[in-house]
Amino acid sequence: MLRKPDWLKIKINNTENFAFVKKVISDNQLYTICSSGKCPNQCECWSRGTATFMIMGDICTRKCKFCATKSGKPLPLDRSEPAKVAESISLLKLKHCVITSVDRDDLSDKGAAHWAETVRKVREQNPNIIIELLIPDYKNELLQIVTDTQPDIMGHNLETVARLTPIVRSKATYSNSLETLRQIALSGILTKTSIMVGLGETEKEVFQTLQDARNAGISMVTIGQYLQPSGNNMAVAEYVLPEQFEIYKKYAFNLGYKYVESAPLVRSSYRSDKITI
Repeated sequence: MLRKPDWLKIKINNTENFAFVKKVISDNQLYTICSSGKCPNQCECWSRGTATFMIMGDICTRKCKFCATKSGKPLPLDRSEPAKVAESISLLKLKHCVITSVDRDDLSDKGAAHWAETVRKVREQNPNIIIELLIPDYKNELLQIVTDTQPDIMGHNLETVARLTPIVRSKATYSNSLETLRQIALSGILTKTSIMVGLGETEKEVFQTLQDARNAGISMVTIGQYLQPSGNNMAVAEYVLPEQFEIYKKYAFNLGYKYVESAPLVRSSYRSDKITI
């Protein structure tokens, strides 16, 4: 295994905000990708009073090699979840919320209606909030169910370059994900994607991925270092130097992206509350 470099070491500093976020999530029996995905920024974000909600349970029907989220047969949907997410956002007094989900290929609509109900409930209880979604690879009618709710920002992650997608991701394809992003962008909603580096990609492949996403209409992108969450996940091929992240950031801005976060510990929703739209 590669030794983790100093720039990836984080300071644990739990605050009263951290405890409050944990209590709100626990009391409402909700899930976050912060915990399920073993995000290295959980302490920082929760200590700032924010978290990324994960709806439709904590068991995914897919098993991607990079992801720490549990895989298997999910439980039935919690029909009270949209209201509980809306209430939790209200209790946390968020001005910008981020919601993601597991994949639910077991459902006839893959959970699209549940997504839409969640957005409606959040908007109803928090009318002035900026709503950012990170959705599965919905397309066509299923995607429209969600886009019709008019979230402020809508994302879907490419995760990695085209060559590595069949190795890294389960069921999802590079072309399908690009099509999801293209359709979101065509709906007029600000569109976002995220990729990981350190999986064995080349600089040229990252440049091509950024170009592909920009051609699909994406205006927001985040780039971060892949970290192996457990021994069952894909190993890190390389710890990318911070200077290389700056190269990717400059390249993305030169392509015309309006928002770019590129650094080792960046994740798709990292500091999203700092986005101005």
